[in-house]
Amino acid sequence: MFRKIFAVLMLSVLALGIAGCGEDNSGAKKSANKLVIYTSMKESLIGGIIEGFKKQNPGVEIDYQSAGAGKIMAKLAAERQSGHLLADIIWTSEVPDFYEMKAEGLLEQYQPTNFNELLNPFDDYDGSFTAARLGTLGIVINTEKVATPPTSWEEIATAPLYKDAFGIADPALSGTAFMSVALLEKQFGWSYLERLRENGAIKSKGSGRVVDDTATGELTACLGVDYITAAKIDKGSPLKMVYPPELLMVPSPVAIFKDAPNKETAKKFVDYLLSQEAQQMVANAGTVPVRIDVTMPEKYNLPAPEVALLSGIKINYTDVMTQKESIVQRFSDLFK
Repeated sequence: MFRKIFAVLMLSVLALGIAGCGEDNSGAKKSANKLVIYTSMKESLIGGIIEGFKKQNPGVEIDYQSAGAGKIMAKLAAERQSGHLLADIIWTSEVPDFYEMKAEGLLEQYQPTNFNELLNPFDDYDGSFTAARLGTLGIVINTEKVATPPTSWEEIATAPLYKDAFGIADPALSGTAFMSVALLEKQFGWSYLERLRENGAIKSKGSGRVVDDTATGELTACLGVDYITAAKIDKGSPLKMVYPPELLMVPSPVAIFKDAPNKETAKKFVDYLLSQEAQQMVANAGTVPVRIDVTMPEKYNLPAPEVALLSGIKINYTDVMTQKESIVQRFSDLFK
């Protein structure tokens, strides 16, 4: 898959809008104490975790580069083609990418030291990647436009209130969006997505953009990510997350590259990310942690970690991996 991605995106990868935090590490040899993380997580989620790790590990520099999963995979493809992989760690929500990387022998098998304290959504777990959160998606409504919150996914596909006013992030760009589309298709079939489109559902550019457009009122509602929505609510946006009974739960795996330039520090970071301290930060950011020994903020109305694990729509990630290109293409054709 990496070669396919590179062939398509080789000319554009130099212009990828991947926002980096920390020093630019391209073109120079990375220092022994510098950790590079590629992630689709936003600053509101990962920022505090990085600062917490640095406090426990003085002298370690961290450069995290944040973008949608599609752009991250294209950047990795270009780096592999050049023979120089810069990243130590990858943390996104497009689970099939991790199975693909595992199959290609790119990932280090590392079982975190605190693994027995975690909830694990992967039946075939072997240490190649570990869930760092149990992300949820729901129907995000603009409370100034919606007086009575929807109670089902079907309402979005049929109610006049959401005609031409419901947004979904592009699954070709967002790993979370891809997994949410795959889960909806698994639960309800393509006919449901077709009804959404018939009711005027709109494809948006990214998981952050679709929530922003709902906050401003450009959209009435959207399929939104928990912590992105929570960050907007904290800033006063008129938003509310609604969870229909069929829960969209998308694990966010973290993995270490087998050729990571700073592998030992990467292992320490993964251990910290899955610690009680960091997982409490995950919960405080408005998403579901992989530990049950954390306090869940009531203001976000999130499901408890064990509930998210048990109630989420079940899917075979290996099957989804083989269907990824066809799912993205069919969605793109439907939402032209």
